[in-house]
Amino acid sequence: MEMQQVRYFLALSKTLNFTRAAEMVHVSQPALTRAIQQLEAELGGPLFHRERQRTHLSELGRIMLPYLENIALQAEAAREHAKSLKRVERTTLHIGAMCTIGPALVADLLWAFQQQYPDVDIVVSDRAATPLLEMLAAGEADIALYGMPDEPDLRFHAFPLFRERFVVAVPPTHHFAKQNVVRVPDLNRENYVCRANCEVYEYARQKFNNAGAYVRQVFSSERDDWVQGMIKAGLGFGFFPEFCVNDPGLLTRRLIDPEIIRTIMLVTVRGRPHSPAVGAFMRQAKAHPWPVGQYDRLPSTDSYSLAGEAAPAG
Repeated sequence: MEMQQVRYFLALSKTLNFTRAAEMVHVSQPALTRAIQQLEAELGGPLFHRERQRTHLSELGRIMLPYLENIALQAEAAREHAKSLKRVERTTLHIGAMCTIGPALVADLLWAFQQQYPDVDIVVSDRAATPLLEMLAAGEADIALYGMPDEPDLRFHAFPLFRERFVVAVPPTHHFAKQNVVRVPDLNRENYVCRANCEVYEYARQKFNNAGAYVRQVFSSERDDWVQGMIKAGLGFGFFPEFCVNDPGLLTRRLIDPEIIRTIMLVTVRGRPHSPAVGAFMRQAKAHPWPVGQYDRLPSTDSYSLAGEAAPAG
């Protein structure tokens, strides 16, 4: 069954006249007659009774009419939806984001995108790193905001947005507050306040242990506000992405020897066609003024101190 046969049938069922029906669909009368005959052969019986002065639907035609009307409506709806997608209208963009990419980092981007494309509904789901990639691979997200020290595997295409260093967060009373930088070996036997949803924890723990630093975990919570509150209360130090420390009562210090840096990137499934909404979001993200960290330059040896050396807080 072809769509033109459905169109011709509906025109004829409306006019009950072969000449007027042919004019309605802009074909010759013989072409319309052949299409109706082919449809009748496919459906197994006459759809119309043809009389000299009158044409009317047969019983089979009356039964088929609502089905073929529905086919035409669905086809028209599909065409309109395809057009709206091409115009980036009336669609939903599903964005996956890693838990530690704070909303403050992407709020301005989402606001700007919404102003540009007001008919696109945005749904954001947060996941840890591995579940996020699996959600993207399964088609449950159109695009993902991802940030790990290593890039995702070859199933995915990643476009970098900005870099973010991991820092040590402490209250002003902590002895690290007197230093401009903290070396990883300095963390040995220090009390550690842990974010339970830290995707980089295992990666960092291996780096710490390789540098001879074995920390004492004294508190853990999935809530960043609790973790930062406990750090401020003096329970121990925290290990955070630089832009995730939002408690004004905390100080951050650059972590070196080794540094741990992640790149926040937009990730899509390699080879999967993008919707116009995804393409528009990627263009908006590429043009967005992303933050620059305060630790982009390592202080000179004259202006920073390591553990055990006095220096002003910076």
